[in-house]
Amino acid sequence: MEEKKTPEETKKTKKQKKVKDITIKPNKKGRHIMGFMNFLRILVLPVYWLCKPYRLYGHKKVADGACIYVSNHYTLLDPAFSASTTWEGIHYLGKSEIFEAPLLGAVARKAKAICVNRDGNDVRTMLDCFKCLKNGDKIAIFPEGTRNKGEEVMLPFHHGAAMMAIKTKTPIIPIVIYKKPRFFRMTHVIVGAPVELTEYYGKKLSAEEIAAADDKIRELMLQLREEHTQYLLSKKKKKA
Repeated sequence: MEEKKTPEETKKTKKQKKVKDITIKPNKKGRHIMGFMNFLRILVLPVYWLCKPYRLYGHKKVADGACIYVSNHYTLLDPAFSASTTWEGIHYLGKSEIFEAPLLGAVARKAKAICVNRDGNDVRTMLDCFKCLKNGDKIAIFPEGTRNKGEEVMLPFHHGAAMMAIKTKTPIIPIVIYKKPRFFRMTHVIVGAPVELTEYYGKKLSAEEIAAADDKIRELMLQLREEHTQYLLSKKKKKA
């Protein structure tokens, strides 16, 4: 005989179903968003490059399949840099305010971006990310959480990217925007080699250990930036 559920249990079940139903259902390798994203690549990237030229350094082409792009953040058009490394679809994580804006919201929804709520309720966000990664899609995160409008090289990271990478055993692609993109000035963008946090796989990790893994990613990105600084200095000395 089936047990009757209490009103509270019924309400909880309905809430769980609702959360499950609102998650996106991607196909393999982001094919469901490739058409729209390729349209944006062909239409927007050349215009953007003419206004704010940029050059990729390092691993300019990213392999097909699941990965997590982790990038520092200066402008709303920073997604152009990761989009230049692949012809596959990418699910970008964006704050809820973007989805509420008329034009940006329409573009974000069409591109199957993932909404990040700042009220602390990130169940939907995590479900979407896990589903995308397990399905072989790419996602892109800006862990600083906001655009860097100050003089700091890189803002502190919010935690989350490392946990997703560890849980799904997915490589991280670090992207470092060397300086804030400006009109008619070349922006240097460093694309690091894929990073796999294999030392954490299959382990029960504490919150402190996961936070340390996120800090490790940030330190690696700062190291990539420093290496590029040294490269530019050596190049300048050769010209002198």
